[in-house]
Amino acid sequence: MKIIRQETIPNNTGRAYVVKKGERIRVSGTTIVDFVAFNHANLRDRFDQDRTKASQDKLFLSKGDFLASKANRPMLRIVEDTYMEGTHDLEKGMCSTSSYQIKAKLGKLDQHQEGPIGEVPDHGCWENLTEALKPWGIAPEDIPNPFNIFMTMEIDGKTGKLAHTAIRPSKPAYVELEAEIDCLIGISACPDTTVGGKPVDIIVYEN
Repeated sequence: MKIIRQETIPNNTGRAYVVKKGERIRVSGTTIVDFVAFNHANLRDRFDQDRTKASQDKLFLSKGDFLASKANRPMLRIVEDTYMEGTHDLEKGMCSTSSYQIKAKLGKLDQHQEGPIGEVPDHGCWENLTEALKPWGIAPEDIPNPFNIFMTMEIDGKTGKLAHTAIRPSKPAYVELEAEIDCLIGISACPDTTVGGKPVDIIVYEN
């Protein structure tokens, strides 16, 4: 393994990385990680939740599956996944200042929690990714809905209702993805108000 980049992303902050074709990125943690990707050769072509689900006929991704772009191009393939307690999410968007404000106003902040939130975050993953992707000229409105790593959701098969859970890795787990094209990656260590956000470890390397 030849390490190209290695760092810890503090809770409720974001980072961005260029991962070239054939390189791998390992995302390790115990709380939610919001992960987005862009085709480095054409930043308008970016990760798409719907294309990813439709091309593989599944809601939950794991080893062997891939993230697809809006142009239906495979971008990154999952080569390792050690998260055994639950599943990763392709349905929800990302948290933000406005999402917390709206929920607070509607009195819904504790509806998906084990208990009420002690303190409402003043920002979330959307702001983290907006800041991290600025050097590449990515407009905030062009940041796609993410691949929510370690975010286990309950999905009612009859009604389609989504419910948050407190299921997270019981010990540090990781997802490792190999780039099938040159990619710009954005990662946010989510404040994860359900269980409390924690730092996220990142390694970019040549296999």
